[in-house]
Amino acid sequence: MFLIILGLFLLMITTVVAKSNPQAGRFVPVGRTISLVLLLIGVLTSCIVQINAGEAGVKVLFGKVQKEVLNSGLHFVNPLLDIKRIDVKTQNYTMSGSSDERQSGDDEIRVLTSDGLEVAIDLTVLYRIIPSEAPRLLVETGFDYKDKVVRPQSRTAIRDNAVYYQAVELFSTKRDEFQNRIYKSIETDFKKRGLLLEQLLVRNITLPASVRAAIEAKINAEQEAQKMQFVLQKETQEAERKRVEAKGISDYQRIINESLTERQLQYEQIKAMKELATSENSKVIIMGKGSTPVILDSKGQ
Repeated sequence: MFLIILGLFLLMITTVVAKSNPQAGRFVPVGRTISLVLLLIGVLTSCIVQINAGEAGVKVLFGKVQKEVLNSGLHFVNPLLDIKRIDVKTQNYTMSGSSDERQSGDDEIRVLTSDGLEVAIDLTVLYRIIPSEAPRLLVETGFDYKDKVVRPQSRTAIRDNAVYYQAVELFSTKRDEFQNRIYKSIETDFKKRGLLLEQLLVRNITLPASVRAAIEAKINAEQEAQKMQFVLQKETQEAERKRVEAKGISDYQRIINESLTERQLQYEQIKAMKELATSENSKVIIMGKGSTPVILDSKGQ
C-alpha cells in the first residue's frame, strides 16, 4: 500500500511540474515511468498475501470485517484489503500466586468452599481460536480476548463451582471432579466467543494453615498407628516362635526321658570311655564299681 501511495504521489508531482515548468518536460517521461513501476510493484505486493503456519487472515475493507478467512499459504487478494493476522495455535493463560508462573500480579484465585473456608487455587487454561470464528471474534471481542473472555470467565466458573465442595475434598478426593466441572462450565462460554477450550489444569490448591495442620496431624497419627500395628504383629510372631521352640524342647526332653534305660546309659558310658582311652591325653582308666569311672591323666609325667 505504501508503494501505491508513493507512486501516485510521484505521478501527481510529475504532472504538476510538467504543466508549470515546460523546460522540465524532458524529465516527465522518467518520472512517469518510475511512478508506474512503483504503482505496479505496490499493486503486486498488496495483492499477494502470505499467511504463516498457525495463523488465520481476516479481511478488513474500510473498517468492515469480511466473513471469509484466509488460511496459511499464499493468497491473491484485493489490494485495498487490510489483512489482520490472528494466532490460531494453542495458547495458555496461567493464574497463579507464584511470581515465576503468573502473567499479571498476584493472580491466584481465592474461593470459599462449602464449609466456609478460603482456598487459593492456581489455574492454567489451554485454548485456541477457532479459525472459522476469527472474524466474529475480531468484531465482538477484539484482540484482547484474554482479558475480556479467558480470565474473567475462568475465575467466575471456579468460584461458582467451588461452593459445592469442602476444602479437604478439593485438595484430595474430589479434585478431578472439580476440574471436570469447571471445564464443562467454561467450554460452552468459550465456544460462543469463537474459542475452543482444549484443557483446564488445576495446578495447585492451597488450604488454610489450620486445615493443613489438621491434615498433617491426621497423617502422622495414621502413620504411628501403622507403625504400632507392625510392632505388635512382629512381637506376636516372635512370641509364637518362642512358644513353638519351647514346645519342641519339651517334646525332645520327654522323648529322651522315655527312651533312655539303664542299659542304654551304660552303653553310652562305655562308648565315651573308649574314646577317652584312645586319646593322647588319657593314659590310664580305672573302672570302678560305681556309676562313675576314675580317669588318671598321665600327660606331662
